Amino acid sequence: MLHGPIDAHAHVFTKSLPVQQGARYLPQQDAPTEAYLNLLDHEGIAGAILIQPSFLGADNSYMLAAVARAPQRFRAVAVLPPSTDAAELARLAAQGVVGIRLNLLDQAVPPLATPVWRSFLEALARLGLFVEVQAEGEQWPQLLPALLAARVTVVIDHLGRPQSSDPTSSPGLSAVVAAAANSNVWVKASGPYRFAASAKTVLERLIDVAGTERLLWGSDWPWTQHPEITDYAVTRRWLDEWIADAAVRAQILIANPRRLLGMQVAAR
Repeated sequence: MLHGPIDAHAHVFTKSLPVQQGARYLPQQDAPTEAYLNLLDHEGIAGAILIQPSFLGADNSYMLAAVARAPQRFRAVAVLPPSTDAAELARLAAQGVVGIRLNLLDQAVPPLATPVWRSFLEALARLGLFVEVQAEGEQWPQLLPALLAARVTVVIDHLGRPQSSDPTSSPGLSAVVAAAANSNVWVKASGPYRFAASAKTVLERLIDVAGTERLLWGSDWPWTQHPEITDYAVTRRWLDEWIADAAVRAQILIANPRRLLGMQVAAR
């Protein structure tokens, strides 16, 4: 990727794309690749990690086309069934896929201890692909032990979507903070409108336990289901409000995502 900041969480799509049956929501606007590239240029962002939106299911074709269009600027996190074999994972990795996504909102926690899931996680770990998880609340204590046992790199979306900044009243936040101390767990500071807790307070707790070396920032563009968020620059300025130290902000924006992505390349 080019030198400069990296947006570690964004989506590209058009609302004309076929959506997954039973999708939690339908897109109300287009978020095309060209518009996002123009926005990155305007805001001085070098590159991005594109995340497959949940409503498109496992049809990753639009996102992969975006990566192919700007391979020096984009990497991708795909949605795949656990039956995906190692050969297909390797093929996708060669196309710029760096991880797979588990979006568990309104979903049951998958049976990660079953043979099909264990085999899938082991294949991801061997290829250096991470597991990116969107979950909340009581899902985290159920999920994290199995993911940590699989020795796969884990990336936690949106600070774990905590509904309380007090870990004594939030088992989910307690599990996320404890897991963040592991060297293979990364956390995204993003989407504060998606949870009730104070992002600044949660970040302070994470930093106290795990430091700043595995924190990432993401814009969450184009802010699906949150039409009140309309300004990309505002999402970038949130990081300035949360993290006072400019050197730490630079680490989160530049050094950390490059190190995460470099780990995936090195593993292959």
